[in-house]
Amino acid sequence: MPANSRTARQVARKRKAPRRKKTSPARRGLSPVQTGEALPDSARALAAEVEADGGRVLAVYREPLGGHAVLFAALPLEKVQPTPYQRDLSEPHVKRLVSAMERVDRFLDPLIAVRHEGSYWTPNGNHRLAATRALGGQTVLALLIPEPEVAFQILALNTEKAHNLKERSLEVIRMLRGLVQTRDGTELDVAPLLEEPAFATLGAAYEKRPRLSGGAYHPIVKRIDGFLDEPLSEALSIREERANALLTLDDAVSAAVNRLKARGMTSPYIRPFVVARINYLRFVKPGGAAPEFDATLEKLTRAAERFNAEKIKESDIQRVGGPAEPEGE
Repeated sequence: MPANSRTARQVARKRKAPRRKKTSPARRGLSPVQTGEALPDSARALAAEVEADGGRVLAVYREPLGGHAVLFAALPLEKVQPTPYQRDLSEPHVKRLVSAMERVDRFLDPLIAVRHEGSYWTPNGNHRLAATRALGGQTVLALLIPEPEVAFQILALNTEKAHNLKERSLEVIRMLRGLVQTRDGTELDVAPLLEEPAFATLGAAYEKRPRLSGGAYHPIVKRIDGFLDEPLSEALSIREERANALLTLDDAVSAAVNRLKARGMTSPYIRPFVVARINYLRFVKPGGAAPEFDATLEKLTRAAERFNAEKIKESDIQRVGGPAEPEGE
């Protein structure tokens, strides 16, 4: 090997940046001993209410991350209900839970609950609740939160069963309806609870058309939708109007799909294909002001109405791929 080549490699190795030392994250939260100290009066008052409701407080502590009070309680099953704004039950999931709980003969995964007008709402335990009822149980164990408003935030931590687009969208629009009844302020104020503005619009559309193939429209709605700096009640009305505009587009797309099917095309990708063909936004680079919602849907609807099925070949559709229609909705 030539000496000059070897020297060049050695110099390169010497100039290599040193490895960064790993740093530990800053320590935060409570120590194990501190979780049982300095319990707030609100927790003690809630404990008295639980006992009066026929429940039993098994422990009171401060959760270790933020130091917030939590009650570990046994609650009468008949007094616990799911929050009215969460997703619908999945019967197959309930059956799986019933089978698993019967096998182990134990209830080991507490719900999260908040007290509401003498009863209890669970934002994340609807399936476990239904399974316990199916087994004839009398009691459910719950982590009881003193602050009722946390019920909205807990949905973000719900890992009991993975959401699909329809479930999450319905959950968000129901949550928005609940917030209208319980809070002042604008939709923008509660944006972290709703996660994504497109979910609210799609949720209102799913309520009107349960078998909507929302996955075909989600990328478009996500790009042109935004949280509204309007009072919650007015924002809800706007969501209804946007849902109606989306359904008008869906009607036009469905008519185009039917024209393709009439020509003998049977691919499961027909709807995504039509939506992709009329979606002029794919030629518009992201950045700058978002396209206006109503004007965009009107333009897309007109494009769907003019869609010429005679010019389409089966091979054109097969090249699209993507989510098939419908997406289990």
